[in-house]
Amino acid sequence: MESIENEVARLRAQLRVVTDRSDVRDLVERYVVGLDTLHEPEFDESWYRTVFTEDARLDFPVGSHRGVKGLARFQREAKGKWARTHHLGSNSTIRFDGDRAEVRAHLIATHVHHDDEGPHFNVGTYFDIGAVRTPDGWRIDRLACRVVWTAGKGLASVPGADRGSMSCA
Repeated sequence: MESIENEVARLRAQLRVVTDRSDVRDLVERYVVGLDTLHEPEFDESWYRTVFTEDARLDFPVGSHRGVKGLARFQREAKGKWARTHHLGSNSTIRFDGDRAEVRAHLIATHVHHDDEGPHFNVGTYFDIGAVRTPDGWRIDRLACRVVWTAGKGLASVPGADRGSMSCA
């Protein structure tokens, strides 16, 4: 029969895995929701510091950004190419290695043109995300957007848009 101490240790380990998984999923979901609500005042650099490490690397088909400083502006500029966006997150997998996590999160994003002309630009993507446990909780330190498919009318002003290499933002 298992000792009380061993059972408590086993349950603590299981609880930590469940809590970590929930915290990392919440982190990714907050970022995805943030992609569509960047115009709201709370989405400034201080908000991004609750999601990303100071030295985070973000790579999108239309550009890259390093660090939290200037990240709010970078994301707003990408979103500003569209009148509205709507990102839907779905399946995700999370693998833990101590205080690190590797996440693959699938998204479908709809981008509405400013002139509301033509079909919306739809993108099937996934994010490859690295997250790290910090003293303030889990933070993303690496995010790469991978486009799987596109449909609709892209933007001629964005390099690669005609080939489906479009923004995940």
